[in-house]
Amino acid sequence: MANVLTDLAADIYVAADVVGRELVGFIPASTINADGSETAAVGQTVRSFATREASAVDITPSMTIPEGTDQTVDNKTLTMSKQRGVQIPYTGEDVRLLNGGAGYETVYGDQIAQAMRTLVNEMEADLATEAYTNASRAVGTAGTTPFASNFDLVAEARQVLADNGMPMNDGRISLVMNTAASTKLRNLASLSSVNQAGNDTLLRQGTLLDLQGVMIKESAQVQSHTKGGATGALINNGSGEAVGQTTLTLDTITVNTTGIVAGDVVTFAADTTNKYVVNTGLVATSGDIVIGDPGLLIAAPNNNAMTIGNSFTANVMMHQKGMELAMRAPAKPIGGDAAVDVMIVQDPTSGLVFEVSVYKGFSKAMIQVGVVYGYKAWNSKAIATVMG
Repeated sequence: MANVLTDLAADIYVAADVVGRELVGFIPASTINADGSETAAVGQTVRSFATREASAVDITPSMTIPEGTDQTVDNKTLTMSKQRGVQIPYTGEDVRLLNGGAGYETVYGDQIAQAMRTLVNEMEADLATEAYTNASRAVGTAGTTPFASNFDLVAEARQVLADNGMPMNDGRISLVMNTAASTKLRNLASLSSVNQAGNDTLLRQGTLLDLQGVMIKESAQVQSHTKGGATGALINNGSGEAVGQTTLTLDTITVNTTGIVAGDVVTFAADTTNKYVVNTGLVATSGDIVIGDPGLLIAAPNNNAMTIGNSFTANVMMHQKGMELAMRAPAKPIGGDAAVDVMIVQDPTSGLVFEVSVYKGFSKAMIQVGVVYGYKAWNSKAIATVMG
């Protein structure tokens, strides 16, 4: 049974192009790490560094060289948390039955493509949730699909990232939205009219081009966020919470079962303009929550009321360095396992690669499509929620 997959490789790739697939946007919008994760086992971590903002000092002429200002370099960790696979068993009778109809190769290829579809959708959904629950701030109106009359929210979300200090001119910023939002965008006359858009790409091909330096992407896994049930929260800090603060102490909370949850968009009585995203929630009558970097833009005095916004659809604008997907093939023991053939197959929709293995049993074989992966939103300054 050696080289089984080599003989069937053409059928796998043909099927991958034929099987219906959901839109993928968060995967190409993220940094893909297929190298640094190779040495990490499931449950172990991949480390990354993060530098802090520097402090400037006066330059004072002197014959003595100054010591310099000590700096702290933080590290962040990503866990290889998931070992996932789709397993497809076949008996000899199954193969004979299929060969009497559509053919084993045809069905087998479709099953491999469906396996990649399942795994890609799972990874895309994980990234979508990770992104919006670790955003810095939000724009838009909860419960209202954006871009109904203009694309102002592209500029507003871009401003959030620009104000956060993210690079705007390196071509690595993406807006990932669901099809409801992209349909509204496609219907805008200013984008589909050739004399205004400058070409007929959207009108003739339906392709959404970059807007204001932002790559436009669509995803079937954009998440719907249900707001936390908490009410009555007040700032509980005698001196108030200062500009730049990300950990906010609250009290007088009525929990209402779910409390304050990650992804909630909150405002304060002292600042109803900026919509802050909760990264770490709270299910208690008092305690701390964490909002995304760079924290409060306007100070919140003691006893200032916090309000949780309505539920929303979480479209996301992000810089590619804001989030990472680390992945590799499942690890094999020394000497290998019982697989009689192994092949690495690239999914043409997402660009990700998966390991396809064939195992022989007693009058039966099993095909597995597998991957080990982990994901992390490293930098909330690089992420903004565009509510719908």
